[in-house]
Formats: sequence, C-alpha cells, structure tokens
Amino acid sequence: MSEIEVQHLYKTFTAKDASVDALKDINLKIGSGSIFGIIGMSGAGKSTLVRCLNFLEKPTSGEVLIDGKSLGSLSEQELRTVRRDIAMIFQHFNLLMQKNVIDNVCFPLRLQGVKKKEAQSKARELLKTVGLSEKERAYPAQLSGGQKQRVAIARALASNPKILLCDEATSALDPQTTASILSLLQDINKNLGITIVIITHQMSVIREICKEVAIVEEGQIVEHGSVTEVFSHPKSRAAREFIWKDLPELHTEITVRERKLLPSEKVVRIVFSENSAFEPVISNMSIQFGKPVNILQANTRNVGGIAKGDMLLGLPEHPEVQSLMIKYMREKGLEVEEVKDDVDC
Repeated sequence: MSEIEVQHLYKTFTAKDASVDALKDINLKIGSGSIFGIIGMSGAGKSTLVRCLNFLEKPTSGEVLIDGKSLGSLSEQELRTVRRDIAMIFQHFNLLMQKNVIDNVCFPLRLQGVKKKEAQSKARELLKTVGLSEKERAYPAQLSGGQKQRVAIARALASNPKILLCDEATSALDPQTTASILSLLQDINKNLGITIVIITHQMSVIREICKEVAIVEEGQIVEHGSVTEVFSHPKSRAAREFIWKDLPELHTEITVRERKLLPSEKVVRIVFSENSAFEPVISNMSIQFGKPVNILQANTRNVGGIAKGDMLLGLPEHPEVQSLMIKYMREKGLEVEEVKDDVDC
C-alpha cells in the first residue's frame, strides 16, 4: 500500500505562440489502500493530473510524493524503479494485438528479466484472479471489451504494484460490463491492498466504488471530500452538474414540462438514506400545507456502498410555502438542496 500526496502542482503546456495552464495549484492527499476518484469533463485536466502522479508528465512546479518521497528529487534510474510500483490501465486497453493473452500478461515480466516459465506461471495466477483462465491462448481481437480490460488489469498487476491508476478505464464499456470491472477493482483493492485512483467523467463510477472524490474543472480542484458528503451536499456548480447528469435520462423531459406548466415552481433535490425518517414525509407534507408537490423523479442508488435515495420535487409556486416545506423536510431528516439554474441539463 502506498500514500500519494500532491502539493501545489502546476502544469503548463507551451507551444510556439501560446501556453495553456492545464493544472493550477492542485493539492491532494490519497490515503494508503484507498479507492480515490478524480472526476471532470473532457479537457478539465484530470488525465494530465493522473500522468503527473507517476511523472509520465513532469509538473511545471509543485511536488508529487509517494510515501513521503518526492518524485521530482529522483534520478531517472530511481524514477524507473518507483514506476514499477505504479501501474496504469487505460480506456482503450493498450494490449499488444499480435500477442495472445498470456503473452500480454507476461510482457512486463519479461522486460524485467523474469524467465519465461516463471513469468507464465505468474501470468496464469493473474488470469485466474481476473476470471480469464480459459482465454490464455486467445488474441485480443477475439475478446470482448470487458475481457480486454481484464487482461489489461492482469498485466498491470504482474509487477506487484502498490498503486493502480485507472484512466477512464470503463468509458468504452457498457453498463453491465462496467459494473463487473468495478467489482473486480474492489476485490483487488480489498485482497491486495493496492491504492487505486479512478479517473472518470462518470459520476456513476465514482459513487459505486470510491470513498473520496476530487472534482476537477478548468485545471483546478473545485470540490474535494467523501463521496457521501459530495453526493448529499454538493457545494460547487460542477458537482451539482455531475449529480444531475447521473439521474436517469427521463428527468430532463419531465422537469422541462413541469416548469412550463408552473413557471414559479421551485425544483429541489432531496436525499435520504436508511437513517432518514420512515414516515411518508412527502405525502404528509402535502396534507399539512394543503398544497400538491410534484415528484419529478425518484431513484435509489449505491453511494460508496451505502443505499441512498434521491428525488426531484417541484414545490408550489408560493415562496413562503416553499420555505416552510423545505424547513419541514429538513426537520424530518432529509437533505434538501435547490436545483440551481447554473446546472446544465
């Protein structure tokens, strides 16, 4: 297990006529043995950040420390040694298409000088770990996307890494396959104690597997905390937008229609868990205040291993009643936040 710390990290790319600040004053601490998420839209800087964690991209300034050791202070030889403890998997798998599955897994071992028989023995153990023992003689072209990613994971584990960096590792996969890969990563984290960093643009991936998350926007961390806290109390526009987009597709059409019917209606999002009140809060509230409440959307999701429900509600168009209803729901143990106009639906 290894701890990662990033201190005041900047990365600027300079071209002939211009420069781009890809990362600006990034500060992070990723605990040893944790599963940590970094989420951002395309171009936000998250992939640059993950490549800085193993110095594939050298920061313009700032420090990356692995177990207290600054990568910037290492010689090239020392850096190569440290990188053996930091494995990566990618969106498009990066397998060697001309080699079969077992040879793909053996490849990093052979580069390290491990004898063929020993490398194959270890590769077979790893293929068993990822559930692909029967595919050792198959070629990548004969595998599904999920199977290719499992081979990539087995190859990444071949050098006994302490850290696994996953750069959009499930973005090319369908939801069911994504779930199976995330489950595999959780098992690897639990059984091997490897620190895992997940880079993604999908909130569903973050809430399924991660305990902590950093949200990156325009090269900066705009929010950082436990996944449960960010899900329940998003503070940044970016966090609210990711949570909003994680709702089922149906919500946009319904909300737009309801807003056209009730232009002064306030839309709020409520979050509840097993610790929330078990009484029918919404229906009781409508009875108490004598006003209907529109349930625009409702869903239950897994957030960091905890069942969390959330709803989008359209409150009556009277501001005083809206305020009283929000107070009522909070008193009943529900988390309530207004759906801001700055969220892009």
